[in-house]
Amino acid sequence: MTRPSTEAEYLARMVPPSVRGIDRRTLLRGAVGVGALLGAGGLAACGSNSGSSGVPTGAVTGTVTVGSNQSDAVPKAAVQSYMDAFQKANAGTTVKINTVDHNSFQENINNYLQGSPDDVFTWFAGYRMQFFAEKGLAGDISDVWSGITGMGDALKKASTGADGKQYFVPMTNYPWAVFYRKSLWQAKGYEVPKTLDDLKTLGAQMQKDGLAPIAFGDKDGWPAMGTFDQLNLRVNGYDFHVSLMAGKEDWTNPKVKKVFDTWAGLLPLHQPDALGRTWQEAAQSLQQKKSGMYVLGSFLAQQFGKGAEQDDLDFFTFPEVDSTIGTDAIEAPIDGYMMSARPKNEGAAKKLLQYISQPEAQLLALKADPSVIATNDKADTSGYTALQKKSKEYVQSAKSIAQFMDRDTRPDFASTVMIPALQTFLKNPKDIDGLCSSIQAQKKSIFGS
Repeated sequence: MTRPSTEAEYLARMVPPSVRGIDRRTLLRGAVGVGALLGAGGLAACGSNSGSSGVPTGAVTGTVTVGSNQSDAVPKAAVQSYMDAFQKANAGTTVKINTVDHNSFQENINNYLQGSPDDVFTWFAGYRMQFFAEKGLAGDISDVWSGITGMGDALKKASTGADGKQYFVPMTNYPWAVFYRKSLWQAKGYEVPKTLDDLKTLGAQMQKDGLAPIAFGDKDGWPAMGTFDQLNLRVNGYDFHVSLMAGKEDWTNPKVKKVFDTWAGLLPLHQPDALGRTWQEAAQSLQQKKSGMYVLGSFLAQQFGKGAEQDDLDFFTFPEVDSTIGTDAIEAPIDGYMMSARPKNEGAAKKLLQYISQPEAQLLALKADPSVIATNDKADTSGYTALQKKSKEYVQSAKSIAQFMDRDTRPDFASTVMIPALQTFLKNPKDIDGLCSSIQAQKKSIFGS
């Protein structure tokens, strides 16, 4: 039977001996990051696997370890369900799941991959996947992809490194949008806002009705990234957004300042004291009908009871800010798995990744966690909830799809620069010029331009 390790045990494995004992926040906020602590040889020692051994055609044996950031109860149960199914299908194999707190996993990923990582680990598509592949910290799984069916070119592209090889297997994805409770809106007579002005008018009415218009919690740092992304996509468009995330734009650009200025105008509608509240606590205010809306991913549904309560959830795309840009760009992060550069059980690791790509595994994940949708087109959607069906249509109809700030940019920039910068903005939204200058100076030191 699989048994997740304790967080303390897992973090001990994530951090190499040379940097143990260093305060996590100190480590993350260092200007040059983990690489300087480990030395240049740390990356050079980790080469990418060629994948030449192929994917075993029969059942695999031995222990395959899985590093998981799915620490919340619902997604943790989902992981357990399909790992159990894989283990059952491969009787000689033991799957050992090592689960750690989601935020700690993300913040320590550099250390983890340069230490003694698991054979397979949860991660994200896009820039963050490419970053570790380029550093030689991920295994080439192109041979796994040669046998994958039911996933289109867009998903394969999202799983491909700069060298043209595949390093990631998508499993589920989900949209970010503005969520609300249908029953509350029907009782109050609220209508979905189409423009930013409509949103402000609606927010003012919600305040008159005794509600916090927009639920908000940023204690963990990353939720505010979603609001920035939504606004940047609406104010400046998809191309500028991804270029900014890739370090190709100047953060002192008036376009960026306009994003913060627009956000500052919306802050009075946000639930106050956000830095002392987790996203789950903010979700409770929406659940209890104390807040009218919430800008978040559809994983929000995890905080609502299955059945009638989840069926009461609905969402709409973030309203239009500029009519010349519109609302056809959205965020729909792709979650999945990667293989470490030097897995101890490569055959079982690749076999597991192949299994994860298949409809039956994804449907097991969805059965435990109905807040996400399958990435394999062959997955049976007849059992989808109304929210899942709408999510699928929403993602498929989008013209451009972003992954989320901490996935579309370098992990060190996201963690050490943008989390504190956005929290600084929430504390003092009046010094936008100083904020943007500070971000730009730090961006130069990390991206080199």
